Amino acid sequence: MLIRKIPAYYYEKSNLIRLVLFTAFFDLIFINIYKPFSSLTWYPVSEFKFFIFSSLVILTGVLAVAISRVIMYFYTKKHTLNYLEYGIWIVLEIFFLSTFYTVYSCFLRPERDVMETFWEASENTSLILLLPYAILMLYFSWRDKEQKLQMLEEMKGDTGGTSVISFRDEKGELRLSIKHSNLLYIESADNYVQIWYLNKGVVTKFMLRNTLKAMEETFEGTNVLRCHRSYMVNFEHVKVIRREKDGVYLEFGVEKVPDIPISKTYSEKVTHWFMCYSSSNE
Repeated sequence: MLIRKIPAYYYEKSNLIRLVLFTAFFDLIFINIYKPFSSLTWYPVSEFKFFIFSSLVILTGVLAVAISRVIMYFYTKKHTLNYLEYGIWIVLEIFFLSTFYTVYSCFLRPERDVMETFWEASENTSLILLLPYAILMLYFSWRDKEQKLQMLEEMKGDTGGTSVISFRDEKGELRLSIKHSNLLYIESADNYVQIWYLNKGVVTKFMLRNTLKAMEETFEGTNVLRCHRSYMVNFEHVKVIRREKDGVYLEFGVEKVPDIPISKTYSEKVTHWFMCYSSSNE
């Protein structure tokens, strides 16, 4: 369980932004109602001044979370996180924020015991991070399942006996629907993917703001398979796997479609799948 990859929606840019904003909002309310870290004893102020003061403290803490999630966003472009690594990441966020609040508290009140302050800060930091994180993870999971169910319902519809694939952007908005047999391949392009498909026999490109990781989850269990860090292909159109000195390539049976490389990471899986798929369709 711990070594399973976390879903791609955990680190989609839009969801990371939601996480930072919701955490800031949640923490601002939490710290003004619960008043952790013995904050009222730092110095006597009115409720309004305490609100301003706490807002500045929360802003600093959320800035740290934002930096952490920006690092995560760029890190996951080339690597995948499993549940254990994601848990360690959150523990480190709690540790660094607790250290910050400890230093800040002891600066305002030098007589406080450092270790006692740190453990108190750790307990409260865990609350102000884990609670909004848990709420958002449940929401993201529910939203992802709703989108997948909706997509499955749409794919059940027939157009001349051929299933239809619906492509959505990172916000879940429907952007493109095409016949499964018309899809050729999907190519990664920074924060976008390029969907290459046949439109009246002509090879056509459509740009969609989403990630290839999200596409990979969407097409799990189908004949649209990832073969490279930058490519997913519809094996319905793959005719040949060719090995050259510089690598292995997929050849399509469609004019003007370039050969797609297979990386070593996916080579064995793709080759095995292609052999099985080809045999089952003979």
